[in-house]
Amino acid sequence: MRMLISLAALFVSVILLQLSSGSLGPLDALSGFALGFSTQDIGILGSAHFLGFFIGCWWAPRLMGSVGHSRAFAAFTATGAIALIAHMLILDPMAWAVMRIASGMCVAGCYTVIEAWLQAKVTNETRGRAMGVYRVVDMGASLTAQLVISVLEPASYVSYNILAIVCCAALLPLTLTRAQQPETPTSPRLRPRLAFERSPLAAAGVIVAALSSASFRMVGPIYGQEVGLSTSQIAWFLASFVLGGALAQYPVGWLADKFDRRWVLIWLSGAAMVSCGITVLASGLGTVGIMLTAGLFGLTTFPIYSVAAAHAHDFADSSERVELSAALMFYFAVGAIAAPFTASALIDAYGPPALFAMISVGHGLLILFGLARMRARATPATRTRYVYSPRTSFLIGRLTGRSRERD
Repeated sequence: MRMLISLAALFVSVILLQLSSGSLGPLDALSGFALGFSTQDIGILGSAHFLGFFIGCWWAPRLMGSVGHSRAFAAFTATGAIALIAHMLILDPMAWAVMRIASGMCVAGCYTVIEAWLQAKVTNETRGRAMGVYRVVDMGASLTAQLVISVLEPASYVSYNILAIVCCAALLPLTLTRAQQPETPTSPRLRPRLAFERSPLAAAGVIVAALSSASFRMVGPIYGQEVGLSTSQIAWFLASFVLGGALAQYPVGWLADKFDRRWVLIWLSGAAMVSCGITVLASGLGTVGIMLTAGLFGLTTFPIYSVAAAHAHDFADSSERVELSAALMFYFAVGAIAAPFTASALIDAYGPPALFAMISVGHGLLILFGLARMRARATPATRTRYVYSPRTSFLIGRLTGRSRERD
């Protein structure tokens, strides 16, 4: 309990950061509609966010080394707040894309600082409890953030100002804590090739995971608008996806530890294709049907990143865990940058079902690649533990690496 109290400032900052940044994506999509932005313009906003996220992941450890944890956190938070407030000052999609790059940098930078601080404070004895609380806090705040848009008016200065206030409030717990700043960790080398060397299937899996989650969370509001959902219903639509993903973690983790992880990936992708088809068909079945299918979609797609990461770590040794996690995050960022714009362009050309058609194609290719890889080599006799892997920063491998080791 004492350990959790000492980390309370970090967890409160995570909650406030998620509430501001997690609400921005759907609010931007709905505001873009209200302001007459095209579907592709809104897709570009989602892609811009993940471009900023990648830049923030790469730059944050270096900035921490120059100015320290608290100042780096303050700089990234200020960048995000400025981007939020500037939305209603310049009503142009390209200007908004620049602001979304800034907000993506804010998210990645702040999470990097938080996770570096968390890593310095936990011990081998407290790591499991600390990471468990961290995951619950992060996932719970992400779920709540989707619901916040139901009370925010699109294209309103007040709405963006509220999110900016929450973003600024994330500064207070971390900057006012009396705990001494830890030493700055060395930033992991970014070696994207390492992921393909250890497991080509895992690298492909995280790209498909990005294709699913990034396109749904950033372009999902467009789909909701097109099928006639109200703003509050879109909020529950997105929240159902996050809730389904949260509920999937334990059972999928059990399966991934008990059976060949390549089969788990293949069956998850097959189930994801089925859930895509059901989601499209359910658009005419009423609000409850749409919410249930969104939850099913999250249940089948959300755990794919963690299963793919666990499979990659099966082929790595302890010294490679941090760099391998960073490499997998790189591929996730690449997929997440491309997915929203591609999805929005397809919706523009072929209608709302094209979103789930694109995701289905991605999972179909992953199934074929998984079957091919099963013929290429056998799975290792000794495997790492399955660990739920948040897609938050390049430093997350420092927190999860030791948890993967078998006793």
